[in-house]
Amino acid sequence: MANKYLDFVADEHLLKCVENLHNSYLKAKENISKKTFYKNKVDTIKLIFDSKFNNLDEEEIIETEVLRQIDKSINNSIGTFHEELLGGIDGYEKGDLSGFDIKAEDDTLFADIKNKHNTMNSSSSESLFQKLARYADDYKQAKCYWVQILAKKSFNEKWFAEINGKEYSHSRVYKISGDQFYSLLTGQEDAFFKLYKNLPLAISDYLGSIKSENEIQENSALTEIQESISESQRSIFDQITFENYSYYLGFERL
Repeated sequence: MANKYLDFVADEHLLKCVENLHNSYLKAKENISKKTFYKNKVDTIKLIFDSKFNNLDEEEIIETEVLRQIDKSINNSIGTFHEELLGGIDGYEKGDLSGFDIKAEDDTLFADIKNKHNTMNSSSSESLFQKLARYADDYKQAKCYWVQILAKKSFNEKWFAEINGKEYSHSRVYKISGDQFYSLLTGQEDAFFKLYKNLPLAISDYLGSIKSENEIQENSALTEIQESISESQRSIFDQITFENYSYYLGFERL
């Protein structure tokens, strides 16, 4: 029986990948409390600039910042979706905390997948090149790839780089765009396009197969901050700054 969605991975596998990503969305959209909002310290200087330069009031800025935190979490999960999906292609497997994201079962390919081309600084680029080069040295038949799912162009080429003042090259270390990597693993030039075209149907079928979840609790961070300022009489920004940086010199006066 022919697959309904993609001819290079089983329907069940694609739907499972969709389910996993959906669960990541639900988790990311769960109630963001004030405690969660403050977890990594709020950049209140940036909030001031955002408010003034974008002509937004303090409540709008906080709501925007909450959405940004949600989006950041989801972006990480999109990369995982591609890893899981590609790991379902015959002859390949997903790495589980193994140092690689995708490998060929016969050890002729290793890959590290980044969802976007600009997610690494120079130190992480250097570390990634060295890791791929080690795989290439350990497995003499292997080609090793830095995969950029969303790249600035379509390419499959040797990765020659100057990073932190050092030149890096290896005969079997490559960098490759998402479309070319999907093509490489499937043998189908338009495999990534097929995913793009058929993903909406797979998502609709998945959503139609599950029971409606209870409504997600509304993010409470702003409400909790507003409750605090009803007692302190501070502005929203002053309350956030005080609760994050009251130990800074002078900030106890807020």
